[in-house]
Amino acid sequence: MDHLTSSYRASREQLAVAVHQNQALSREGILERLFTFLFSGLVYPQIWEDPVVDMDALSINRTDHIVAIASGGCNVASYLIAQPAQITAVDLNAAHISLNKLKLAAIKHSPDYTAFRRFFVDASDARNITTYQAHFAPNLDVATRNYWAQRSISGRRRIAQFGAGFYRHGLLGTFIGLVHALARLHGYDLRRVLEAGNAKEQRELYELHVAPLFEKPLIRWLAGQPASLYGLGIPPAQYRTLAGDHHEGMIGALRARVEKLAFGFPLRDNYFAWQAFGRAYGTGQSAPLPPYLQAENFSRIRPVADRVQVLHISMSTHLETLPAASADCYVLLDAQDWMNDADLNTLWAQISRTARPGARVIFRTAADERLLPGRVAPAILDLWRRDDARSAALHERDRSAIYGAFHLYRLKDSHQ
Repeated sequence: MDHLTSSYRASREQLAVAVHQNQALSREGILERLFTFLFSGLVYPQIWEDPVVDMDALSINRTDHIVAIASGGCNVASYLIAQPAQITAVDLNAAHISLNKLKLAAIKHSPDYTAFRRFFVDASDARNITTYQAHFAPNLDVATRNYWAQRSISGRRRIAQFGAGFYRHGLLGTFIGLVHALARLHGYDLRRVLEAGNAKEQRELYELHVAPLFEKPLIRWLAGQPASLYGLGIPPAQYRTLAGDHHEGMIGALRARVEKLAFGFPLRDNYFAWQAFGRAYGTGQSAPLPPYLQAENFSRIRPVADRVQVLHISMSTHLETLPAASADCYVLLDAQDWMNDADLNTLWAQISRTARPGARVIFRTAADERLLPGRVAPAILDLWRRDDARSAALHERDRSAIYGAFHLYRLKDSHQ
């Protein structure tokens, strides 16, 4: 387990570089270090960016090289549907690296789609452990096998989570569970939202079973504490930005996001709503799922899964190793919300150096803001054009509903 321990140590050290912006003994510094500690384990059993929006924005070609922050791996796996030439998935979190490698092994080595679906959709069947031992484990590297073999705080091996509701685990899964418990404490059941049969009923059930919670003193107090939202993966710097995005502060920002999640899209199409309000994917063959888990896509992603390389490294550091003009698409998730100006300039300098003609960059921000102007040097940023109309339209379609803005940048034609 020494290699696994060193991976976690490296994860925490690299994350500290990204997050720590204040003195250790200051209030902000203490919050940043608490976030680093919590974020060094599994955070996202499911990624919370909409891959359908991503793929539309990127217009992926078969010759494209995509460089993406991995997170939970749902989007990286889904991009395979477009069959790009290469995907490089990078992340500072060793647990996310292990999850991405497990997903790729499952795509390549599941005995059939039924077993694959049972493992990642149901994710709560004892047969999944047998499938893992027989088909996935022999095809994983030692560090990844060790991660899933190691015991979690519950005393059970991590791979056992796939026999006991995987999406209820990790920092986000635990946070959602606590939110459900808090709702029950106040006499409300968030699962009732999923009983809606149409858009009108979605809004009505939200008003009955969710909306009143935002007026409860305890919940309003908790929303005002940055540490209480670490389960959403919101570091202190991002918390401040998000709280400033609404005239009511954080409680208003959260209410607006949850409203869009609850009734902004049909439930039959929004697996994010099912995860938030039901803590699992919907049941039945017609349940909404991420693209990579849909039956019709399994035969498309399986033959090209070897095109994904998963690396435990930061985006900027990896880009420094690439030749000039060697990548076409960059997926930054919301990582830039964490960055200071120096980090942003380093990242965009490397993106600009490695970008091929026609390159596209996508990212999200917690608040509705233009993150880069005034922070990234004009000599770098002037190489790029933000597609304002497409960015706004894509943001409206993002079913995860938790971000303030979606951003699509294109390399200008004059860049050489």
